[in-house]
Amino acid sequence: MAGPQATGRVVGAHGRHVVVESPDGARRLCHTRGKKTECVVGDLVAWQPSGDEGVVERTLERRNLLFRQDEWRSKSFAANLDQLLVLVAAEPMYAETQLTRALIAATQAHIPSLIVLNKTDLPQAAAARERLAPYRAMGVDVVELSLKGDPEQARQTLAPRLAERATLVLGPSGMGKSTLINLMVPAAAAQVGEISMALNTGRHTTTTTTWYWLDDARHAALIDSPGFQQFGLHQVGPAELPTLMPDLARHAECRFYNCTHLHEPGCGVRAALERGEISPSRYRIYQELHAELSTTRW
Repeated sequence: MAGPQATGRVVGAHGRHVVVESPDGARRLCHTRGKKTECVVGDLVAWQPSGDEGVVERTLERRNLLFRQDEWRSKSFAANLDQLLVLVAAEPMYAETQLTRALIAATQAHIPSLIVLNKTDLPQAAAARERLAPYRAMGVDVVELSLKGDPEQARQTLAPRLAERATLVLGPSGMGKSTLINLMVPAAAAQVGEISMALNTGRHTTTTTTWYWLDDARHAALIDSPGFQQFGLHQVGPAELPTLMPDLARHAECRFYNCTHLHEPGCGVRAALERGEISPSRYRIYQELHAELSTTRW
């Protein structure tokens, strides 16, 4: 007869093995029962002790899930998030397409986004700031800081925006993600070491997602995710795409209800583009994404 089930949060995962944290802070290595029990960092789960380890019986209902999906498979980042922080930098210059893709996925999952521009002490900061102007205009919170140049100011800038929230940090290599994690979570190395040891995977901080608590009361968390080269959006339909881009959506009063905003007469989006109310780079990204999502569906 099975013993009583406990509940906990997944704070580390590698394959079918996960680290589950109980409400009292105790952590235990668990494995999932069969392939159907797929859980990701941030999930709340019901589990049972099994010797020194545990077995995850089921994943509890999620508030949200941030994931990317290409033609062949879906890759989850984390669940039950309060916020997405996309970290970009003045150098190396970030890819606006990847930034847009991440924001679209977050919008679809009803997760608020925050953009952090790092390395603002460099001369390239002015160009990077200008590229972010359309995002400020559409209502995204854009924060500027220098994680290495002025770490204390960076900490003071970020702390209120991270308080009482579970925040997933996304950013390509070179943007300063590790610097941000180590600045905000002084015990990050110890926490990831503990999870790595439990999962018996060695130093795998670049290959798995990890949950870090920012405070002793465990009210705020940063979730570090592996880097990625591509951010597929195959979970988004072509018709849904403009509704997930606020700068396009606010001008989508068109003559035809099923306007693609590409060539139809009486298109509110293209009229706004011509008036300079939509950034040409954002519209170009929309065209590329619309073509990609239209040609890859059955």
